[in-house]
Amino acid sequence: MPLFCTTSVGLNGIEGELVRVEVDLAQGLPGTTLIGLGDTAVQQAKDRVRAALVNSGETWPSRRITIALSPASLHKRGSAFDLPIAVAVLAAAGAVPLNSVDRGVWLGELGLDGRVQAVRGVLPALLSARASGVKFAIVPMGNLAEASLVSGVTVLGAASLRDVVRYLRGDADILTATGETSQGYCAESPDMADVLGQPEARAALELAAAGGHHVAMVGPPGAGKTMLASRLPGILPPLTTEEALKVTAVHSVAGVLSSNMPLVTMPPFIDPHHTASDVAIIGGGSGVIRPGSISLAHRGVLFLDEAPEFKRKVLDCLRQPMESGEVLIARSTGVARYPARFQLILASNPCACAAARDIDCTCAAGARMRYSGRLSGPLMDRIDIRINLPALDPVSMASAEPGEASAPILERVLQARDRARRRWLGTTWTTNSEVPGSMLRKTWRPSGEGARLLDRAIRTGLLTGRGYDRVLRLSLTAADLAERDVPCMSDIATALGMRSGAAA
Repeated sequence: MPLFCTTSVGLNGIEGELVRVEVDLAQGLPGTTLIGLGDTAVQQAKDRVRAALVNSGETWPSRRITIALSPASLHKRGSAFDLPIAVAVLAAAGAVPLNSVDRGVWLGELGLDGRVQAVRGVLPALLSARASGVKFAIVPMGNLAEASLVSGVTVLGAASLRDVVRYLRGDADILTATGETSQGYCAESPDMADVLGQPEARAALELAAAGGHHVAMVGPPGAGKTMLASRLPGILPPLTTEEALKVTAVHSVAGVLSSNMPLVTMPPFIDPHHTASDVAIIGGGSGVIRPGSISLAHRGVLFLDEAPEFKRKVLDCLRQPMESGEVLIARSTGVARYPARFQLILASNPCACAAARDIDCTCAAGARMRYSGRLSGPLMDRIDIRINLPALDPVSMASAEPGEASAPILERVLQARDRARRRWLGTTWTTNSEVPGSMLRKTWRPSGEGARLLDRAIRTGLLTGRGYDRVLRLSLTAADLAERDVPCMSDIATALGMRSGAAA
């Protein structure tokens, strides 16, 4: 049969679309043409596929071969189209039975020796295929564990093109079926019991975990900023099934998904170096639009240590995703949308010299202001909790008892989250930090002494309009932790103190 087609999936961000891979064998001078808006990896597929076929013992058709990827207007990226192209060529040449090919989707890169190699984005590709009604797929063996997470789709894993050909010719047992889904080993998060002292910071992190709030910590080296930040995931609720699949899909597209742990079930902790570029943090790229650190931290923690050392452009790029919970990356070749609902934790020293005590600081007053001024006002206005960490006292360190462990803190956080979930039942919000200010003010407004306290903070310039809404969110979270339906005066005072940096 001179014309045949198979089906694959083209990804744009973590959203996929079915792609028909059509192969036509015509009379004329032998040659191969590949059309359909493919990137460099797609254009090179014809050479990889030819070598893989020949080295697998098959014959490359001595015909005029046209390979079309449809829809033609969709940009195709990556090497996952190798396997469907090879299968379509074999079927069009009559080398395999036609009725064994025309079902399901095919994903996989081919090595020159015929090996089927793992590719990025198999999980989101199969989720999109399932949404389009696909019930069957063949993927590389290296992606089989990841593919097994998609229920309702029969998935087989292929190690080589030779095995695929044998399967198509009737050897149904040559490919590997998915077994029971295994989440693999998940290392335990560091425990809050390791943190010495810093009661205000511990309380601030518990408040942040309960409501999904952003935090900025300022303190001298050794005060425990990094230790505290790294323990925040341990007091965050485990991901729901829907959240876990979306987080895993982002990690799959980025190519950082561990084969030993195909499903990400715990909130991720991402801590990029301060030399990272805006593309590394936000996402992008000149060719394939990859997710950045903010998307890898979706439903988890993005920790920026030594925050003033990051480029100003990088920090300011965080402002829009912090509000919307997603990032839209536009390039000349297209637009990709990635989720980015993360908790931002900023850590910085009081000044560039990082003296443990103010009296030991060698920085001029102007230098201290310039250093702290690297964190712009609009960015800091989006930070819910600001705390100052004092240097640890050596005497208290030697005699300090272990702090409260993560387990009881997590239990309180789960109860507070459940209370917030019931409050916002029927909406798309699950935490107080996600709720728009207009809805907050409709649900609850402070009165009496609490209202006067916030009014005075606005008149004196301590709070902006955005800051007012964030204090309301913090007040609700404080009330949730205290098992109150409506915040009281102490909740409002706690929220205002955390917001203004007067908690320590």
